[in-house]
Amino acid sequence: MVKVIASSVRKGNVLDVDGKLYVVLTAQNFHPGKGTPVTQVDMRRIVDGVKVSERWRTTEQVERAFVEDVSFQYLYEDGEGFHFMNPATYDQVVVDVETMGDQKAYLQEGMSCILSIHEGIPLALELPRHVTLEITETEPVVKGQTASSSYKPAMLSNGVRTMVPPHINAGTRVVIATEDNSYVERAKD
Repeated sequence: MVKVIASSVRKGNVLDVDGKLYVVLTAQNFHPGKGTPVTQVDMRRIVDGVKVSERWRTTEQVERAFVEDVSFQYLYEDGEGFHFMNPATYDQVVVDVETMGDQKAYLQEGMSCILSIHEGIPLALELPRHVTLEITETEPVVKGQTASSSYKPAMLSNGVRTMVPPHINAGTRVVIATEDNSYVERAKD
């Protein structure tokens, strides 16, 4: 186990709290004007899936479990879960729906992902930072809207809603940030 300060904890990290392993779902650092800065961490216990919320001072030490981050390629989904293959060894791993969470919308066949593995069990999945998707539907541009900071809702080909600039129309391929579903740029392909 490695001790790290609480402010360095990120989404996907695996922590050892009181002898139990937890995967971090969200981690936020709060710096109030008065008082001690704290880190708010939402985690899921790996053995039974119970969600827990913890708050530590940013300078407190927490134990990070040894987890191997391995590059895997997404193959397919079936009733068992999501199947990934290690391109170096051709070993296949099944990730269950709970571990995938809401990231499953961005999975594309052949996509390269980083799986966090602890003692042969996949704990967390890290998708590429950006994915390219097609806009399936969007509202028409309303004349007179300013060009700066005006966005309109759009539906992506994977069923996720996002906000895009007014010049983006249905059928356009765009780059989306997987972390927060936000528009990055028009695809260059």
